[in-house]
Amino acid sequence: MGRILSLDFGAKRTGVAVTDELRIIASGLKTVPTSALFDFLTDYLKKESVDIFVVGEPRQMDNTPSESEKLIKPFLENLKKLFPEIPIHRQDERFTSKMAFQTMLDSGLGKKKRQNKALIDEISATIILQDYLKNS
Repeated sequence: MGRILSLDFGAKRTGVAVTDELRIIASGLKTVPTSALFDFLTDYLKKESVDIFVVGEPRQMDNTPSESEKLIKPFLENLKKLFPEIPIHRQDERFTSKMAFQTMLDSGLGKKKRQNKALIDEISATIILQDYLKNS
């Protein structure tokens, strides 16, 4: 069984999280500059088996797509072209950044580490993946 890989897509950075092979535990993998994301994914998929991509779906409080969805759609089209054999699922990502920041507070991280936006993106990708696992 292959892993499930989740992405918290952003204009500058994308947080990446992945499950273990049994799809039980979601763990943050890293944050990748979005401009290098396809290179990262190509390299990662040469080493690891991935069966599903989960991409965060940004939504407004009224459940309409947020402005950043405009950036995600072209990315999703390219992802489908590059990896046509891997299905893409979307997962609501409302509040994940706030939850990630709260997780950092709760774990006692110092102020300097809490300002690390790359870490917030990685934790957000992990929360997206945890939510997906809970709901699937």
